[in-house]
Amino acid sequence: MFENLNMWEVGVLLLLALLIFGDRLPNVISDGLRMVRNLRNMARNATGDLSRELGTDIQLEDLHPKAFIRKHLLSEDDEQAIRKPLQSMYDNLRSDVTGVHDELKDVARAADLRTPAPRPAVTSPATPASTPAAPTHTPPAPRPSYDDAT
Repeated sequence: MFENLNMWEVGVLLLLALLIFGDRLPNVISDGLRMVRNLRNMARNATGDLSRELGTDIQLEDLHPKAFIRKHLLSEDDEQAIRKPLQSMYDNLRSDVTGVHDELKDVARAADLRTPAPRPAVTSPATPASTPAAPTHTPPAPRPSYDDAT
């Protein structure tokens, strides 16, 4: 739960909780833990009741509508009959997206600023020593390409 927080952030949170709740902090923590325990028991009881009512073994993960239908209402043949037309549409869409992705790669490769295009040679008369030289253009820092981001 706290894997994203470092030691200082956890310390600040504890200090903040101590400032907000004061000497009631142990009671607040025990009430929170009791509430979590009650919620777990309620979920366990609900799945037990559903299992008894439906006559099948239901896990908490089975309560998602797609998983419930797939596991308890559809046979494998029914699932394949539903999946077959959608699979061909998915394959067509996947090939279209892959084609667009390849075209974007080609465009990004063509527009890549890391490989400068050859400049045409400009012949100009020699500038006198008293004339200041024109500022030279430094190329921009290389940007990550689209391929690096994906």
